[in-house]
Amino acid sequence: MLILLPPSEGKADAGRGRRLDLDRLSLPELNPVRAQVLAALVTLSAGVPEAALAALGLGAGQHEELRRNARLDRAATAPAGRIYTGVLYEALDLASLPPSAQRAAGRQVLVSSGLWGAVRLTDRIPSYRCPISARLPGIGALPALWRPALGPVLTGAAGNGPVLDLRSGAYAAAWTPRGPLADRTVTVRVLHEREVDGVPVRSVVSHFNKATKGRLVRDLLLAGARPRTADALLAALRELKYTVAEQPTAPGRPRQVDLVVTEL
Repeated sequence: MLILLPPSEGKADAGRGRRLDLDRLSLPELNPVRAQVLAALVTLSAGVPEAALAALGLGAGQHEELRRNARLDRAATAPAGRIYTGVLYEALDLASLPPSAQRAAGRQVLVSSGLWGAVRLTDRIPSYRCPISARLPGIGALPALWRPALGPVLTGAAGNGPVLDLRSGAYAAAWTPRGPLADRTVTVRVLHEREVDGVPVRSVVSHFNKATKGRLVRDLLLAGARPRTADALLAALRELKYTVAEQPTAPGRPRQVDLVVTEL
């Protein structure tokens, strides 16, 4: 099983770890694009601040993000599982998992990234700011740049097993499974069910969507789930007491399920 996660905007400081080395990252086939994006991001961040803030979608008070980006090619690193913070990663709470579950996370989880394309939780990366929506000089839209590179690499990483795709739409635009792999891919939308005037009403949640997805991944890792098919993956979620409702999907597109929660 391959689990795809979005990154987080918030990131921890790497401290005094060894410097970034692209050759040490997983999925080395992505390194040519990684190097291209990294160079453009460093150049942008070291240039005119107003232009860099606008290109990265940052506010006037976030100049420190630019200063950090400008040093990325010589920055200290830490495992991605420590760098990424935020609601989803707090709910996943990787550090508190038993060793066997942590090892499974290292094998099964890939984090999408506008800068790295995708990394494993064990890959050493610096703290950075480069959303998939960024417009970098000489590059343009990042999803379009990443799509040709990510296609074969992530298809290969998926192997013959199911894919649990928990990415946001912006990151999914950089790679969408097609063909036979789409039939083995499950995308998840989190719905909150509550009673209004005696009638159950379901609505999409945003902030708590991330926490639910983090808990879902944590529960799968703790259970040692190893589903071989998308149907077995859905069965594993139901065994973990999640309410799962599959939605109709067009042929050749990933399967879509709603995860219904009553408490946030």
